[in-house]
Amino acid sequence: MTTHTAPRFPESLPAARTPDAGAAPPLRWGVMGTGWIAERFVASLQTHSSQRVVAVGSRSTGTAERFAGRFGIERAHPSYDALVADPAIDVVYVATPHNTHLDCALLALEAGRHTVVEKPLALNAEEARTIAEAAAARRLFCMEAHWTTFLPKYDVLQQVLDSGALGDIMAVVADFGEWFPPGHRIFRPELAGGPMHDLGTYLVSLVVTVLGHSPDQIVARGSRLDCGVAGQTAMVLSYGDRQAVLHTSILGNTPTSASLVGTTAGITIDGPFYQPGGFTLTTVDRDRSLRYEEPRSAHLGGLHYQAAEVARRIAGGETESPLRPLATSIATIAIMDEVRRLTGDLVAQERSTAAS
Repeated sequence: MTTHTAPRFPESLPAARTPDAGAAPPLRWGVMGTGWIAERFVASLQTHSSQRVVAVGSRSTGTAERFAGRFGIERAHPSYDALVADPAIDVVYVATPHNTHLDCALLALEAGRHTVVEKPLALNAEEARTIAEAAAARRLFCMEAHWTTFLPKYDVLQQVLDSGALGDIMAVVADFGEWFPPGHRIFRPELAGGPMHDLGTYLVSLVVTVLGHSPDQIVARGSRLDCGVAGQTAMVLSYGDRQAVLHTSILGNTPTSASLVGTTAGITIDGPFYQPGGFTLTTVDRDRSLRYEEPRSAHLGGLHYQAAEVARRIAGGETESPLRPLATSIATIAIMDEVRRLTGDLVAQERSTAAS
């Protein structure tokens, strides 16, 4: 009979291996879009990294010029076509609405630009594969801007998971609910609104990282708002005897925490689990625990890590990041597709295709 030794609870937590963002090779970035996430991306790069944002493109001259003036950006382009044609940029960051990610990513790739696409990479797995194929055909770098992946906290978490300190991971339990003001784009079906493409991406990405790309079974239920988008969605993803229980909502705020449940120890990630912050590793008998702390800084203090990763990979001649390869993004979106199919949460473009 073979005797298995139970994983040993660590004496201390490992240090983050995340390189200094300021030491990454400086690239010249062109930002496509001027919305909320574009503002925070540029501010984070300018505050915490060596990256240079040299151009911005919008659908109107006035919007591009105001954005450029606010952030001291050298050139403002009145169209996305003009932005990707700018010979002074090394990489394009696509920060446009979800329903335009496919077209905007292809526009940048076809112009020969390395491309980073804000999450979700695309509306569905088919579109995501199209982007991946376009990047591969041109041997260009391409990545989904899933900023959580690149935070120091998540490097420490990955080291703990890799050490086997949790034993067999049997469950992931997480939620992400947030209140949004009336008129927010998340309530607009034509912009692929609802919780799944925004908040749900973080939940499913966490499960894919911890339990794998391919659940055996997916069960989901959702509700729909009068405006035509989903209000909330509950999901159970099964991987044999292991399960992920997830909930996302745009009806109000929830703790937005996450738990990873193992046979010898568990991890509770403080809310918001997807942002910089802390977590606690605790033995199943609650006899011992270790605490990880880092400043809670939201997007401004975290978006620059992904940009530094992009810069290092492009400077090294690579076309993907091993921390967030396109295959992982596609697997995440494929799970989200199935959840949305089960709940009838189709976006406008998908409804049109289904009806034709």
